[in-house]
Amino acid sequence: MAYPLRRAAGGVVIDADGLVLVREPANHFDGYVWTLPKGGVDEGETDEQGALREVLEETGIQAEVVAPIPGEWQGGTTVNRYFLMRPTGATGVMDDETQAIAFATYEEAKALISKTTNMKGRKRDLEVLDAGYAVWRQQHAPPRRVHVFANRHRFA
Repeated sequence: MAYPLRRAAGGVVIDADGLVLVREPANHFDGYVWTLPKGGVDEGETDEQGALREVLEETGIQAEVVAPIPGEWQGGTTVNRYFLMRPTGATGVMDDETQAIAFATYEEAKALISKTTNMKGRKRDLEVLDAGYAVWRQQHAPPRRVHVFANRHRFA
């Protein structure tokens, strides 16, 4: 008998310098060496509320949602939605599911997540990292410069 997938939500937390928050699960649970914070959405919570709670519980980082990350990603027992977030503070307390956290460059985060041996989870996390970073880059792109050249000569 197939069971419906549980809703889960998480965050791609990127600070003002473009560093990405990653977490190392305790004992590398289920083959995850480094991953993004996420977890099940509790009854009565929105996906956004669940994502914020999970980021705080798993990392001790307080964050705010900047934008939803388009798409859904299926896990083994969950369907996952993610949000681009920015850190707003830290409690210094993370739950026992996490043994370490780090703020890493995009390339470092990709390398850390690539160490995960859970193939489905690694693929999902790398896709989510790419999607979240793409949303962040759109919001932090340098302003486009418009060059106007005066036409001082008439051509016949």
